[in-house]
Amino acid sequence: MREQRPYWNTNVARHSGILRAVPPGCSTALDVGCGDGLLARRCGRVVGVDSSAGMVARARALHAEPTFLEGDFLTIDLPAEGFDFVCSVTAVHHMDFTAALTRMRELLCPGGVLLVVGLAREETAADWARRVAAAPLVRTVKVLRRAGGPADMPEAAPGMSYREVREAAEQVLPGVRYRWHVLRRYSLTWQKP
Repeated sequence: MREQRPYWNTNVARHSGILRAVPPGCSTALDVGCGDGLLARRCGRVVGVDSSAGMVARARALHAEPTFLEGDFLTIDLPAEGFDFVCSVTAVHHMDFTAALTRMRELLCPGGVLLVVGLAREETAADWARRVAAAPLVRTVKVLRRAGGPADMPEAAPGMSYREVREAAEQVLPGVRYRWHVLRRYSLTWQKP
């Protein structure tokens, strides 16, 4: 029996967009920072990796089929060019950003798609203006939907600004598509040549 969700997880708000990014015919997917495994249902074979033992245990309890591995994404044994789709939802700021993007790139099959939804910090006046403008809507949605997350979900403040994220991503993933989102999020979408 699946656990009922008593809250609305702000990360879950991104899942429909991530699932739409899964390439047609995707047979292998990697979910980096898989949390409780909500993305583990779109491809033939899914591997979820998370450094939190609690989150991996929760994912295994909620989903019988995918493989969930506990460990450091940067060092865990995974097949090079072994995945058609690699995604990460609000986990990359827990790692060395450049190393994480480089590893994700290397794990993608040629033609594979990478999608990262990450957190960044405000740096410029424009960053702060966007955050202030979105604050009333964000707060209302969070209160009405009882926003929260699993107790075992690790939290960390983002260390990089939006500008730093964009510049570093463009170095590692030439041609990457960058988008700013509310809730301190951005997304990176890239297809491996």
